[in-house]
Amino acid sequence: MSLFSPPGDARRGARRWGVGHDRASTSPVRLPMTYVLPLRWHADTGLAELTGYLRWLADRVDVIVVDGSAPHLFARHADAWRGLVRHIPPDATARGLNGKVLGVRTGVRAAGHEHVVIADDDVRYDEAGLTAVHRLLDRVDLVRPQNYFDPLPWHAWWDTGRTLLNRALSTDYPGTLAVRRSTFLAMGGYDPDVLFENLELIRTLRANDGTEAAPAWLYVRRLPPDAAHFRGQRIRQAYDDLAQPARLLTALAVLPALAAAVASRRPALVLGAAAGTVALAEVGRRRAGGTAVFPAATALAAPVWLLERGVCGWLAIGQRFLFGGVRYGDTRIRRAAHPTRVLRRRH
Repeated sequence: MSLFSPPGDARRGARRWGVGHDRASTSPVRLPMTYVLPLRWHADTGLAELTGYLRWLADRVDVIVVDGSAPHLFARHADAWRGLVRHIPPDATARGLNGKVLGVRTGVRAAGHEHVVIADDDVRYDEAGLTAVHRLLDRVDLVRPQNYFDPLPWHAWWDTGRTLLNRALSTDYPGTLAVRRSTFLAMGGYDPDVLFENLELIRTLRANDGTEAAPAWLYVRRLPPDAAHFRGQRIRQAYDDLAQPARLLTALAVLPALAAAVASRRPALVLGAAAGTVALAEVGRRRAGGTAVFPAATALAAPVWLLERGVCGWLAIGQRFLFGGVRYGDTRIRRAAHPTRVLRRRH
């Protein structure tokens, strides 16, 4: 298999995980790989669904859930997952502002295999995805799959506009990465005091001369958040752009450009910009068989998302200068992620 060419199943688009997935297979192939899920829940509304997914996973890979939930929820999870996965708390001696990073570092250290998948609690791999990641990790230090939302409520449609623009211009940032454990440990993990933890991990790996693959064809399903959670994440996600100056400047330019077009009474400029944004998103949608997982209407979300990011980009700047950072749980995080050159000097 070529590093940048999909195997047969992936080329046809990701198969969706669900109850009864692979029922025809009485003995699923078990991969020498560990799946690390950092978790910190405040409610258990999704416990039954997640337990079903973990049961499916546990037949195929070793699973470690690093659970930073409140004690009563931790105990409930321990009962639900006893004998199914390895359920552990984050390292109590570790310090850092970003609890997810602390969970990842704990889980990777505890992993018993060289190949490690790191995934948020809303990520749902299928067998083809796990196999493709495992094969790619034979050749690179880090793999960045491509997430897609299923089901697709209005707010997931909205956020898919961002995904398609990222795919058209470069690569997207998913809720899951896969790493070689030895590489992760050799570079000392990554900084737990940043907001955009996936970018920090990727840049830390680059600073240590690691290799990576971002196959646009490797589709991994993601469950959408509820609408209230989506609304609460808008400024926080825009704050990530503080670590990517080109993206930040593009976002900050949206409102002045729109105001200038309105002031000059040239609606054709606005319509033309919106049409161009949709066309660019369509390029991302069609890339690497993306039409199998991204419905045609998702390209229409791109100008809507871009306008939102234009507003939230300015609000994120305000959070930085007025409050010293963006709200994260009970604290505020100032830095989105370190530049690669800084990490290279550090390491």
